[in-house]
Amino acid sequence: MLAELDGFDPSTGVILLAATNRPEVLDPALLRPGRFDRQVVVDRPDRTGRLEILKVHVAKVQLAANVDLDQVAGLTPGFTGADLANLVNEAAIVATRRNGDAVTLDDFTAAIERMIAGLEKKSRVLGPEERRRVAYHEMGHALVAASLPGVDPVHKVSIIPRGVGALGYTIQRPTEDRFLLARHDLESRISVLMGGRAAEALVFDGEVSTGASDDLQRATEIATEMVTRYGMNERLGPRTYAPPPQPFLTGTTANRVEASETTEREIDIAVREIVVKAFDRATEVLRARRADLDEGARLLLAQETVTADQFPAIRSTAAKAAPAAQGAQV
Repeated sequence: MLAELDGFDPSTGVILLAATNRPEVLDPALLRPGRFDRQVVVDRPDRTGRLEILKVHVAKVQLAANVDLDQVAGLTPGFTGADLANLVNEAAIVATRRNGDAVTLDDFTAAIERMIAGLEKKSRVLGPEERRRVAYHEMGHALVAASLPGVDPVHKVSIIPRGVGALGYTIQRPTEDRFLLARHDLESRISVLMGGRAAEALVFDGEVSTGASDDLQRATEIATEMVTRYGMNERLGPRTYAPPPQPFLTGTTANRVEASETTEREIDIAVREIVVKAFDRATEVLRARRADLDEGARLLLAQETVTADQFPAIRSTAAKAAPAAQGAQV
């Protein structure tokens, strides 16, 4: 193939194109000048791109008059073209199941929830005490998110089990696409993740459950990135201790950054301090808003799903923005 690319008898006027999802494993010989020497990176679409992609796919379905595709594009940061095609298909299925004549915005919202959180598991019946714990857990996420800057506004909280292991979920709607996060943005995101565990500890006299396992893992990952990749710890200084990201379109592999045992211990301590500080911050927020926490949990137990319009206490109290749609799950 290399000989055909730049052999002794090149064909004039022939342009050869190729595509791959794994550029990091390409043979460097393929990328030399005269071969595949020009690379065009097709990244995930921004809001404008998502709007144009949605316009293509909705041509196959009947939309309700009140559907604003720009609003749908705003709800789907991080979605690829394939994700958006699947979204339109899922929304059409939701509309068909309710015997609707057209796809509405609520159908798109339901489809987004299904793609993010998974299928509803109505057959999974929780006991009264478990439902109460899940209600407080999810409302803890929502109230912390509503109280801190740099976090997506809360759209919906539910204690309906979804997916494989999620007993409840909190859906947040991003206000815009973002490509940079400040330190306080990351700290706020960790606090939101710790909000469920903080609510359980506050309400159940320090007794926490296994429901926060996914939250703890994601919080630890963010804190570790802050310390080892972004240099956001004063003691360790502005340097990186993490392996470099996979090189893009180079075909080479970088060596892992080495650190001494003492430094590794300092990294562990710094990560723990960030997570513990975020937990304490979430606890302070929920202690100050205990009345809202109790009322929100009561509504969840009665209705199973609560939106920001139904319970204004989970509406954002500060300017919010974040890079991607998120769903905090038990």
